[in-house]
Amino acid sequence: MEVLSVASEAYPLIKTGGLADVVGALPAALAPHGVSMRVLLPGYPKVLAALEGGREVYWFEDFFGGEARLVAGRAGGLDVIAINAPHLYDRPGNPYVGADGKDWPDNAQRFAALSFAAYEISLGIIDGYLPDILHCHDWQAGLVPAYVRFNPGSTAKTIVTVHNIAFQGVFGWDVFNALKLDYEASRTGSIEYFGNIGFLKAGLYLADEVTTVSPTYAHEIRTAAYGMGLEGLLQGRSDTVSGILNGIDANEWNPATDPVLPQQFGASTIFNRATNKAELEQRFGLEPGPGPIFSVVSRLTWQKGLDMLPGLIDGLVEHGGRLIVLGSGDAAIENGFAGAALRHPGKIGVHIGYDEGLSHLIQGGADAILIPSRFEPCGLTQLYGLRYGCVPVVSRVGGLADTVIDANEAAIEAGVATGVVFSPATEEALGEAIRRTIVLYARPKVWHKMQRRGMKSDVSWELSAEKYADLYGKVLGHIRDDDSDD
Repeated sequence: MEVLSVASEAYPLIKTGGLADVVGALPAALAPHGVSMRVLLPGYPKVLAALEGGREVYWFEDFFGGEARLVAGRAGGLDVIAINAPHLYDRPGNPYVGADGKDWPDNAQRFAALSFAAYEISLGIIDGYLPDILHCHDWQAGLVPAYVRFNPGSTAKTIVTVHNIAFQGVFGWDVFNALKLDYEASRTGSIEYFGNIGFLKAGLYLADEVTTVSPTYAHEIRTAAYGMGLEGLLQGRSDTVSGILNGIDANEWNPATDPVLPQQFGASTIFNRATNKAELEQRFGLEPGPGPIFSVVSRLTWQKGLDMLPGLIDGLVEHGGRLIVLGSGDAAIENGFAGAALRHPGKIGVHIGYDEGLSHLIQGGADAILIPSRFEPCGLTQLYGLRYGCVPVVSRVGGLADTVIDANEAAIEAGVATGVVFSPATEEALGEAIRRTIVLYARPKVWHKMQRRGMKSDVSWELSAEKYADLYGKVLGHIRDDDSDD
């Protein structure tokens, strides 16, 4: 099966979040299942630099306001097709916003262009290449199914994966004439969204299949609480909506071989984590102590629930805990953590920003990682925590609910507990989860068994890749639908 993955970012070429990790990991994970996957990306400067030596495979004379070239090559372990369109993508910094922190004013055209290029490729414009499936990620590729449906010639099947339904790509109708869409698209209601054009809405309405990045999130987005206005549409398409958990790169995230860690370890040598913990204490200026080190590695936002944590820090310290924070985001949340560090020197360490190597050290040395998200489509941080014996403390939403087993007494007795799960996502419930974690940490046999159980969890892409391959087969008619009477 030939699949073209259409996305606005892919690790290791360009990354702002977990979307890039998924797009970057899928091709290698799917290869053993008979799936050949190329990745279509905007030609940001970093992408084109990585593709040095790539070959031009097509030229557009008039492509959303200027010339464009499709450049194909190998970069970062991926087979990439990049859209070299300087008038759209040759901009510094973040792919979506300018230096002022505001969205680029032509984002509608920039990402419609990404979708349109995918459609054109599905017509066979590249010699020797014709994808069977266009796998579209998030709103930036949401118009792909619309081009396939309303513009002529494509026989490709389309799948849309929702990584976060909160981001929908909504623009005014004034951009319609610039989108190269047949006018039929404006009359059917398939792209209209509360009087505007909805890129993600179009994808969800028109795609052959819709996936999300965890089974629980697939259910949640069909409810008013989590659907962000699209729940009615998704309820009407329930037979085409499914959830497939994300995985992680088990080679890059492997505590037994991780070169960042002062001391590598595995499930049978988990006590070697003590060396990493000592390095972490030194790095963040923490005083050694008998209680657990909690950690945060995250965007500091309302969605992630981290506005609830600063108000609980005094109690966390009072009960013997310490805290390390790595991340950036909302200024008020950043200031809350900074103030806590001033009140509790030697107990709280804060690094505003992001450091990939430091995130590995935190997972390999901290005792627990806090993920109190109000909603979480899948989450990768808890998977890293499981892999590294850093016990996840999570809210019972989305992929967090699907991947972490709560350490209640029954689960402890059965030997299946892997973390602490709380609900609802409130400050009170988070505070109780922190206290419960400190009590569990004081039971070393229980704690170490929970760590080892988490480290043995299968958080790789193996099973998820098989499910994607089955889905591709389903849309192509290679396998029968489970509900078929044939």
